[in-house]
Amino acid sequence: MEKIFIKGGKKLKGTMLASGSKNAALPIIAACLLTKEVSVLHNVPNISDIKTLLDILKYLNVKSSFKGDTLTIDPQNIKNVQIPIHLVEKMRASIILLAPLLVLFSEVKLAFPGGCYLGKRPIDAHLEAFKALGAEIVEQAEFIHLKAKKLKANNFAMSEMSVTATENAIQAACLAKGMSVIELCAAEPHVQDLCQALNQAGAKISGIGTHTLTIQGVKNITALNHTITSDYLEVGTYAIACAVTAGHIVIKNAVESHLTSFWQKMAEAKVRFEHRKNEVEIFPSPALQAVKVRTAVFPSFPTDLQAPFAVLLTQAKGNGRIFETLFEGKMNYIFELEKMGAHVTYINNHEVSIFGKTKLQGCPVASLDIRAGATMILAALCAEGETEISQINYIERGYSDLVEKFSLLGADIRKK
Repeated sequence: MEKIFIKGGKKLKGTMLASGSKNAALPIIAACLLTKEVSVLHNVPNISDIKTLLDILKYLNVKSSFKGDTLTIDPQNIKNVQIPIHLVEKMRASIILLAPLLVLFSEVKLAFPGGCYLGKRPIDAHLEAFKALGAEIVEQAEFIHLKAKKLKANNFAMSEMSVTATENAIQAACLAKGMSVIELCAAEPHVQDLCQALNQAGAKISGIGTHTLTIQGVKNITALNHTITSDYLEVGTYAIACAVTAGHIVIKNAVESHLTSFWQKMAEAKVRFEHRKNEVEIFPSPALQAVKVRTAVFPSFPTDLQAPFAVLLTQAKGNGRIFETLFEGKMNYIFELEKMGAHVTYINNHEVSIFGKTKLQGCPVASLDIRAGATMILAALCAEGETEISQINYIERGYSDLVEKFSLLGADIRKK
């Protein structure tokens, strides 16, 4: 297995371009199955999760071509065959195939999805949404097995603000007969991007960006031709990396409104930055201050940036605190940070206190999930000595060309 090696102490300098959003690209690729036409997507990130989804589509007899950041999908000869469990278990996002396959074939049977361990992640919200739209739940013990001769529009509330459940509900409602009003929807930027991509292909979705969506069912969806929105999680990760190294970088393709709560916390922590149209400049910030962070659904502080933000708190003066409200498995990275010398009080599965400012020391650590992997990268960048990071397959699931991008910004980083 390859590893990443980083010698810390280098101030990041230069300009980087944020890649397309993984969390937007995956459901939009799934939505391309709703049409018999050939779809073209631009700004698709070159990461392993995208390749895994394309491998799954290959089993369904869907043709694809991925060149540069442009992905072409041809579903004209799609077949409803059993997807190998080992592929479905590679990532949680495979569950977004439920809606298009149910719409196309009136029946779908899918193994339970896998991915990073972040605590219990039930599928109830998905099943309740499909039931509200007229689907029958045949089985949910060993497989997710749904049937629906014809989906019907309905007015209902999501049982929780699950992103992937909302994305499944949106796709199903787009081709259900009648008008659906769905309340308590997730409203993250990647959910908005899915809605916009579908609307460009003939769907009729209103309320985009709010927690209530109104969807008028249509008879068919045409080809999707869409540019994937930028990855706000990548933007946040590189912004923190710059802050903890006292660096000076410009991040292009950054949408300020995607990270309103994050930028508020960065300002509170005395990080100096300036937004311009579709870019943000991070200035040297030598006097970081500890803050309290509480994650929640969009537009609150994103759960996928709380682990990277913990590194900033190790480099900030005072007692910082993180309260993770969504997943009980999101704090596992703390034990890796402690190996590097972080001063942390582990309160429970959802809450920690971090005392700074601390000099971190390079040592062998592991990437335990996608965002924990990014956290180890950031810690290594500001640590003394060399850090060896293993299990980097997690990092490569979510970050495109990470080693190359950090190298261009002046980091002493290599993979071997």
